[in-house]
Amino acid sequence: MTESQSAKPIVIGVTGGTASGKTTVSHAIFDHFADNSVLLLEQDAYYNDQSDMTMAQRKAVNYDHPLAFDTARLISDLEKLLHYQAIEKPVYDYKLFNRSQATILQQPKDVIILEGVLILDDPRLRDLMDIKVFVDTDDDVRVIRRIERDMHDRGRSLESVIKQYLTTVKPMYHQFVEPTKRYADLIVPEGGENQVAIDLLVTKVRSILTQRGK
Repeated sequence: MTESQSAKPIVIGVTGGTASGKTTVSHAIFDHFADNSVLLLEQDAYYNDQSDMTMAQRKAVNYDHPLAFDTARLISDLEKLLHYQAIEKPVYDYKLFNRSQATILQQPKDVIILEGVLILDDPRLRDLMDIKVFVDTDDDVRVIRRIERDMHDRGRSLESVIKQYLTTVKPMYHQFVEPTKRYADLIVPEGGENQVAIDLLVTKVRSILTQRGK
C-alpha cells in the first residue's frame, strides 16, 4: 500500500430505494465512529439549482431521475474531501423544491459516508467508494414510510405524495435504482433493523482504518 493510499479517507456508499432505511443505516455507521473522524454526505443536498424555474416547473421535475442531480459537483466535492480539502456543501430546501442560498462548510474526515438513492448509478462515483451498500426493503414498507415522512417533515399532502410515488418514484426505482444492486458489496435487508449487517460493516471499516494507520 502506497503512502497516498494509506492517507486516503474511506468512502462508504449507502444506497437503496426511497424510505428503505438507508439513512438509518448511514447514521448507525456514523454513530459507531462518533469518536473518530467521520462525516455524512447526502446526495439529496446535490439536487440541481432550479432558481430559474417557477414553482410549478420545480414541482413537475422528476427528482428520482439521475439528471435531477448535480453529479459533477458531488464528484468534485468528494474528490476534494479525498484530498483532505474542505468543501462548501450545498443545502436543499424541500419546501421550496430548490437549493438553498446557504451552504455548510464541511471539513474533511477519515471516514466519508455517502448516502443517496442513485449514488451507484454513475461509475465515476462508484470508483471513488471503498464499500458499496444496498439497503433492500419491501416496496409496501417503503411507500408507507415515504408517506409518513413527506407529510410530517416536508409539508406535502397525501395526494401529492401518492401521485409522485406512482408517477416517478416507483418507476424510477425499477429503472435506475434497483439495477444498481449488482454493484453492491453488501446487500442489507430491512435497513436499520438489521443489526448483524451493521456490525459487519463497522467491523470492516475498523479493519480498513487499522490497515491505513488511522
